[in-house]
Amino acid sequence: MEMISRSCPLCGSSDTGSVFAEADFELKQLDSFAFASRKMPEYMHYRLIDCPTCDLLYANPLPCEDDLAEGYSEAAYDSGVEAHYAAATYAATLSKFVGRLPDRHGALDIGTGDGAFLECLLEQGFDGVAGVEPSRAPIAAAREDVRPLIREGIFRGGDFAPETLSLVTCFQTLEHLADPLEMARAVRKLLKPGGAAYFICHNRRALSARLLGKKSPIFDIEHLQLFSPKSARYLLEQAGFTDVAVLDIVNRYPLRYWLRLLPLPQDMKRTLIATLDRAGVGAWSLSVPVGNIAVVGFKPVHAGTASDSGRMPGAEP
Repeated sequence: MEMISRSCPLCGSSDTGSVFAEADFELKQLDSFAFASRKMPEYMHYRLIDCPTCDLLYANPLPCEDDLAEGYSEAAYDSGVEAHYAAATYAATLSKFVGRLPDRHGALDIGTGDGAFLECLLEQGFDGVAGVEPSRAPIAAAREDVRPLIREGIFRGGDFAPETLSLVTCFQTLEHLADPLEMARAVRKLLKPGGAAYFICHNRRALSARLLGKKSPIFDIEHLQLFSPKSARYLLEQAGFTDVAVLDIVNRYPLRYWLRLLPLPQDMKRTLIATLDRAGVGAWSLSVPVGNIAVVGFKPVHAGTASDSGRMPGAEP
């Protein structure tokens, strides 16, 4: 794996004096799920720098783009149930601001997986819906009518026409991008005036992350950076969005999935999950505030002006 150095991908700071953690990973221990969504954590990570300017925690050095693309392309997939739970949660948050969109014509989901959220968009009356997903396995698992809506590969803004979308979503994918600010700027160009970017990411400042430390599943070989409310807001504001709001997300998943995330030996977790399933309770769902956040911003209706309406319910000021 070729590793390359970088400055902060959000604010450009070259101050690398605050090292949050030195690199801790063994490539030979990675399997086909290493770059899969909602996997069993390996608790590995790259060298992590704490940016003093924008509060981003970022990997430096990081793997080159070709190595990352290959890892995602070949990743396995086994989390279809969890994907639909997540999509339902994210659709509930969308309902808080969907009325502010210019219309429901044109929506793109970046890192769409098996298209579970595309199903929600269609159910809510959106048309012109599309997804982008770099991994083959989740696309193959997509619902038959949704699969043709998914473009395989890495998101590139030039693949879509400017100002044709009312909504662009990106869930738990910002952490995986080598240049999240470039992506956010590309998204802004694709949106119609008044359209919204709606992103969800891990909150590195969350209580769960602070309590678990480097045993939190957010410190992962897949994650090239981790956001906080401050840095998530900074991302959209630097990309030219207005009325930016940050909201807490409370996820709901089956018990067996929550058990996957606990900092226990993998063999022990597999045994406990099997025990839950035999007892008939592994599929029971539970809502837990594990520290995910949504950040939403709007493309100005006119250059240099904010979009209409006030703060969304539950948003940070």
